Amino acid sequence: MNTILFDLDGTLLPLDNTLFEKIYFAELIKYFSDIMTPDEVTKNIWGSTKVMVMNLENKTNEAVFMEDLGKRVNYDLTELKDRFDKFYDTNFSKVREAVKDISFMRDSVRILKEKGYTIAVATNPLFPLKAIHHRIRWAGFEPEEFLYISSFEKNHYCKPQLKYYEEVLDHISKKPEDCIMVGNDVQEDLVSKKLGLKTYLITDNLLHRTQDEIVTDYMGEYKDFYDFVKTLPYV
Repeated sequence: MNTILFDLDGTLLPLDNTLFEKIYFAELIKYFSDIMTPDEVTKNIWGSTKVMVMNLENKTNEAVFMEDLGKRVNYDLTELKDRFDKFYDTNFSKVREAVKDISFMRDSVRILKEKGYTIAVATNPLFPLKAIHHRIRWAGFEPEEFLYISSFEKNHYCKPQLKYYEEVLDHISKKPEDCIMVGNDVQEDLVSKKLGLKTYLITDNLLHRTQDEIVTDYMGEYKDFYDFVKTLPYV
């Protein structure tokens, strides 16, 4: 193993997922109030996101999302994309209120880099790259620190589709046995085991949508992951 794939929200970026979602939609509703009612904002964004997550065609997530949203909203698609772009430069910053300042993941990445591991951000690519860069900085990093960052514009699939992980591995030229996926979402992150990746489930801010047994190679809180990293050999 020589490569660490990190989920972002709730993993590399400690945050309250419920509060994140609450603020995010409140800001979207304010920003798009002139073209959609509050109910329409929530219904349309979730609806187009669901279509994007289920997509298995070789189309970027951005293309799938915007094409579907364009069918739901009576608004010029080019202007709609521009509105979203500006939203992520402005109102989106309010979401930072959901972020927690916990140093263990920052310290873990520092140690992994010192030991020679390849570090990549394998976040569910539901957001534009600029929104992901904002969140990476909120976590205490610079985007340039990572070999790879999955994004709305670049990736063609979403978690929990196995095609998402296959695409990430292809982009970074790694084999499953080279990698460990670190995340806090049982359904979205641990599915990578089916391809042969090792997994580490972060139990802080745990997301588990079923009663199914949790199957993972490693499990623990942020502090436990930090201790785990310290035991890893140099590459």
